[in-house]
Amino acid sequence: MVEISHAPVGQALWLTLLGWGEGGTQGLTAASRAVLESAEVVFGAHRHLRLLPPLNAEVVEWPVPFADGIPELLNQRGRRVVMLVSNDPFWFGAGSTLAQHLSADEWLALPAPSTFSLAAARLGWPLERCTCLGLHAKPLTRIRPYLHAGRRLLVLVRDGEAVAELASLVSRFGFADSQLTVLEALGGDNERTRHCRVDANLPQDIAHPVAVGLEVAGSGPALPLTPGLSDHFFDHDGQITKQTIRAITLAALAPMPGERLWDIGTGSGSIAIEWLLAHPDNQAVGFEQSAERAARARSNADNLGVDWLDVKQGSAPEVLNDSPLPDAVFIGGGLSQALLDDLWQCLPEGVRIVANAVTLESEALLAHWQHKAGGELMRLELANAAPIGTRRGWKASYPIVQWRGVR
Repeated sequence: MVEISHAPVGQALWLTLLGWGEGGTQGLTAASRAVLESAEVVFGAHRHLRLLPPLNAEVVEWPVPFADGIPELLNQRGRRVVMLVSNDPFWFGAGSTLAQHLSADEWLALPAPSTFSLAAARLGWPLERCTCLGLHAKPLTRIRPYLHAGRRLLVLVRDGEAVAELASLVSRFGFADSQLTVLEALGGDNERTRHCRVDANLPQDIAHPVAVGLEVAGSGPALPLTPGLSDHFFDHDGQITKQTIRAITLAALAPMPGERLWDIGTGSGSIAIEWLLAHPDNQAVGFEQSAERAARARSNADNLGVDWLDVKQGSAPEVLNDSPLPDAVFIGGGLSQALLDDLWQCLPEGVRIVANAVTLESEALLAHWQHKAGGELMRLELANAAPIGTRRGWKASYPIVQWRGVR
């Protein structure tokens, strides 16, 4: 493990993060050009360094994986150092990673137009109306929540194979009518733009760096923005919080940006997945005793574009102890007095807790707990119209008792 030290307070400016595109020095401002020409050391990836003009500086190729280059960069403190970064270093770029290891007065960023800006300019799309996704190092399934007919997406991907994989995913999700634009080497001498449908035969010579413009079209099922996805979006064995109860439960959990959920007895993962869909910064940990259900929850998360769901196999409360503390807890399975007592001991004040019960024994437990800990207790009864001979009547589901409280 590499230990990285921070500069002392008052460290003089020594590092410039220089936005660098496929046009090399052609796209630099006068200020960026002056910083580059006066540098003593220049760091950059191989594809950036190939565009450098002759310099008096020492030139160092940045290694892969990215983190391996950070100690060597920090060892250059006291010299005039330039790091070449792709376009805008703080939009899906290296800037945010490097800034964690630096004091504010050590570095300066001189960004170039982002790949998203260049792509929007080539396509004539208003950038503020586009969804911009950096998936060059992330699973492509993360596009799933954004597939709504009429939307325009700008997506950064790693290479030509990823373009083909992305097109296949979009078609599989039911949006084969979408128009795809492949944008290569934007801003450089080898810039190229090509258009086709996502279900067409793609070119075989797509070269990195590459971005994709996607005009979404088709009759595929888009994911609604409100909580309570239809049950058919989830693979399950019957162990699932059904759509209507799930919507009520998520409203009770009240997810807010950046919050973490504990989903105890996660089953199909439906509650945790919808928690994650509420905001891309949200986190969720699912706890599931069954290995088969734990695997199913992970698969559902992947298919719905929230692959960062963390599912831990084991029984609560034993498996809770090693997990970061949550902002909210849902108990959908494994409810017991021991679990409630343990949660009350380990959770900090202010954590929201929602528990659903369907058996008489668990109802009695929640009634007793509400008397002890306060909160809200409600009974939810649902019925659907169903045939009775030649007529129709109400077919009731098992009632759900729900307790909502705050630690």
